[in-house]
Amino acid sequence: MQTLNQLAPFILMFVVLYFLMIRPQMKRQKQEKNFIQNMKKGDKVITKGGVHGRIVELTDDTCVIETLSGKIMFERSAISMELSAKLKAAENKDYKKA
Repeated sequence: MQTLNQLAPFILMFVVLYFLMIRPQMKRQKQEKNFIQNMKKGDKVITKGGVHGRIVELTDDTCVIETLSGKIMFERSAISMELSAKLKAAENKDYKKA
């Protein structure tokens, strides 16, 4: 019984760590994986480096983005899920105003 009392704080810390750090990170990774798999031609995206463009070609690992300066090839993982979602939300907001 005494050993259980000594281990209880460590078990509690692990449970709190799991729910506050590990689980949200796993959920975020799953969402990003789904985002990358569901990209399609014509989507407007922003790369993690800040390049804005529209997807014109997709392969298994890469995508070609058309920007104002031309076409650039990127890895699919270089597309930012958060920034692209903000871009889409801003477009929807502008569309609703018009």
